[in-house]
Amino acid sequence: MAETDRRIPVADGESVAAVHHEAPGDDWLVFCHGFLSDKTGSYERRCRRAVERGYNAVRFDFRGCGESDGAFVDQTLSSKLEDLRVVVEHFDPPSYALFGSSFGGKVAFHTAVRDDRVEAVVTRAPVTYNRAFDEYRMTVERDGECRFETGDRIDRRFFDDFAQYGFESVERSLDVPVAIFHGTADDSVDVAHSFEAASQFETDVLLETFASEGHLFSSAAEERVLERTFHWLETQSQ
Repeated sequence: MAETDRRIPVADGESVAAVHHEAPGDDWLVFCHGFLSDKTGSYERRCRRAVERGYNAVRFDFRGCGESDGAFVDQTLSSKLEDLRVVVEHFDPPSYALFGSSFGGKVAFHTAVRDDRVEAVVTRAPVTYNRAFDEYRMTVERDGECRFETGDRIDRRFFDDFAQYGFESVERSLDVPVAIFHGTADDSVDVAHSFEAASQFETDVLLETFASEGHLFSSAAEERVLERTFHWLETQSQ
């Protein structure tokens, strides 16, 4: 199983770090990590499983995360959308599916309504509605910034950009099948948001809840998500 590291130029002299897990054929699955995450750990396992199921898999770090250039405080949803666009253009698949976890789910949803090559979207505990970030927004309005336990921070620039991306535009425009996996004990992104989004989509939606799972899934639940993901993707291609 070949795994090739790439440095992909983005903008302003910056680049993002990506890994291509190669498989024969033209099926592609691109992974988008969460807000305070990166492409390591669970994404390595997910990509290797994807290759076992015949998919070329790509994982990468958004700017300000992991091994990519840039500072976390400078990243926005717009910059993440651009990072994903450039990564996809670099590999230039004829079509592809997206897997987005947490904030990566929001990136995946907004990308799917922009790029006709997206065939399906899989999300785990996705951020959909902007109100999921209301607590952070109020902190920024009060203190000028919101600093996380990791030491990373966001400021008003993030929310000035974020306001451009209401989820209603996705609800109206999304026309590819969607799978959503969400824990019922998630205290970061309310599972009710996924129920609401699923009820508004005018496309095929698989929504599965995982009892007692939080925002981070247990190893057993993660394994179930992977099995369900690849089984569902295979049914979409038939």
